[in-house]
Amino acid sequence: MKIAICAEADAAEPRVAGTPETVKKIKALGADVAVEPGAGLKSGILDADYEAAGATVSRDAVRDADIVLKVRRPNEMELTAYKKGALVIAIMDPYGHEAALAALARAGVVAFAMELMPRITRAQVMDVLSSQANLAGYRAVIDAAAEYGRAFPMMMTPAGTVPAAKAFIMGVGVAGLQAIATARRLGAIVTATDVRPAVKEQVASLGAKFIAVEDEEFKQAETAGGYAKEMSKEYQAKQAALVAEHVKKQDIVITTALIPGRPAPRLITAEMVASMKPGSVIVDLAVERGGNVEGAKPGAVVEINGVKIVGHLNVAGRLAASSSALYAKNLYAFLEVLIDKKTKAIALNWDDEIVKATALTKDGAVVHPNFAPKTAA
Repeated sequence: MKIAICAEADAAEPRVAGTPETVKKIKALGADVAVEPGAGLKSGILDADYEAAGATVSRDAVRDADIVLKVRRPNEMELTAYKKGALVIAIMDPYGHEAALAALARAGVVAFAMELMPRITRAQVMDVLSSQANLAGYRAVIDAAAEYGRAFPMMMTPAGTVPAAKAFIMGVGVAGLQAIATARRLGAIVTATDVRPAVKEQVASLGAKFIAVEDEEFKQAETAGGYAKEMSKEYQAKQAALVAEHVKKQDIVITTALIPGRPAPRLITAEMVASMKPGSVIVDLAVERGGNVEGAKPGAVVEINGVKIVGHLNVAGRLAASSSALYAKNLYAFLEVLIDKKTKAIALNWDDEIVKATALTKDGAVVHPNFAPKTAA
């Protein structure tokens, strides 16, 4: 059994799908590991580090590989080098990319999307969305601090007092919780909002204040899978009015709201941006999905009337070494589900809920129910 760790074709992707630590663990599963040259350089991993862990470094790493590990979905050119029947595991970004999924099917590979991992206890160690969002939430605060022209903590000095920055976190998922914790560590006065009532106690436990319209609809605002429900127009209007008044007084705003498979909800309007003080900073973590902030531009920091809107892409990738280390561990945990430890061979159990939830293509077809082409009645 051969497992390949690829260099990413996208020059803007600094992460890598394997580390020397996970190479050693994969070899213990009975696999030979091949790594493409330079795959880990942007994450601070040298080819020699992989070789020391027992991998071979080769330009032909994917040739005859039974399993291919990547960060991003392979493009059509990459797929030409994969053998039919190979398992390809990556962050596949399937929503709205039907042509790319069809290309995976035509290549005859068995593609697994790590971001479709079910939210069950057994799969927590494989949850790539959480591992990467955690780092993105941290980095968002660091990026905000870098753009903010003042200190975060209150400082009492002989020359006078520097007031603490006020930070508002919109969306209290994994990224939001880490952003709250990081902003608090830096000394900011932190408030947060979310449409899910269950997070109110989590916000308070991190020393922040919760801001929301807490009516009956709010109390029913979470799906069984733990995601935020889309709220009624009436609730959105009430919440928007509360948030708009609150945003005026903030120095830092970080937005993290994403709903899988849908455009990012608009949380900050142009009017709200205009109401903020010059020198304020907004970080939009949803910019790749259309953005939570009106005026945000993907991959850019824009300034509107003295307010900076930060729209960095691939924010977890801005901490490439840390995000690669966590992603590689997510992948290794998933491999343990796919490989029989006794026979040291691939043993796919298509009845396993983890396998069913993440499999995109099989036998030349898109098989995931959410993405399979709809047949005529």
